[in-house]
Amino acid sequence: MEKKNTSQKTGITYYMSQQNVQNRFEQILGKKAQGFISSVINTVNSSKQLQACDPQTILKSAAVAASLDLPVDKNLGFAWIIPYGNEASFQMGYKGYIQLALRSGEYSRLNAVPVYKNQFTHYNALTEELDADFSIDGEGDVVGYAFYFRLVNGFEKQAYWSVDKVTKHAKRFSQAYKAKHSSPWDTDFDQMGLKTVIKNTLAKWGILSIEMQSALKHDQGVVDSEDNITYPDGVEFEDIAEEIEAQKADDFDNDKEPDQKKEKELFKDNNTQ
Repeated sequence: MEKKNTSQKTGITYYMSQQNVQNRFEQILGKKAQGFISSVINTVNSSKQLQACDPQTILKSAAVAASLDLPVDKNLGFAWIIPYGNEASFQMGYKGYIQLALRSGEYSRLNAVPVYKNQFTHYNALTEELDADFSIDGEGDVVGYAFYFRLVNGFEKQAYWSVDKVTKHAKRFSQAYKAKHSSPWDTDFDQMGLKTVIKNTLAKWGILSIEMQSALKHDQGVVDSEDNITYPDGVEFEDIAEEIEAQKADDFDNDKEPDQKKEKELFKDNNTQ
């Protein structure tokens, strides 16, 4: 019986039921807070690996998602809470990046699609010309992933990554992929392929709102008790940090309170006994 009480006081349900934690999520999400909290609990309860993680890292991953107003239901593909050993990390989905870009108001068009063998002819990496027939339904194997955006000022960019390029990227930057651990790379490769081309293209060529900068910074990250971020699944953020820093000086979103302040409040340890 004593063992059961200990478990109840260390599990995610216990943490999420604390009034101070609920109040913090309500500060961020308002009326949506209770539904979000329930989805976090359901996500953890449906995964034995997440149940074995430190609840504080789960709470902080959920706080990142809340600060970005993204659902963590893995079936929706906006964001995930992923277990790595005894820690949980926050991970963006490709739909999450598209959602944040649309919210910024800086993009007039955004689209990403898998490219099938019967559609693809050629791609020129220098001129970024993709010769593919999207007027026909895709058949056969997926051979790559295409992404296109146009800003409201008229600037446009197109990118294409082959499956081989995405796979090499995963092998380089994802420990979970290399170790064959259960992760979105294992269960949703096409979604991760789309995410990879979207994330890298936006980080290099897009306009990065405060929300987008936060998403890039926290993607694949574990936040510790001192609010430091480590990347157990890889070090990809180091490759895109320069693009983020370059845009901070000219941030078009500086007329409202950064969500990071609210996020930091959520990251405070829950010391309720």
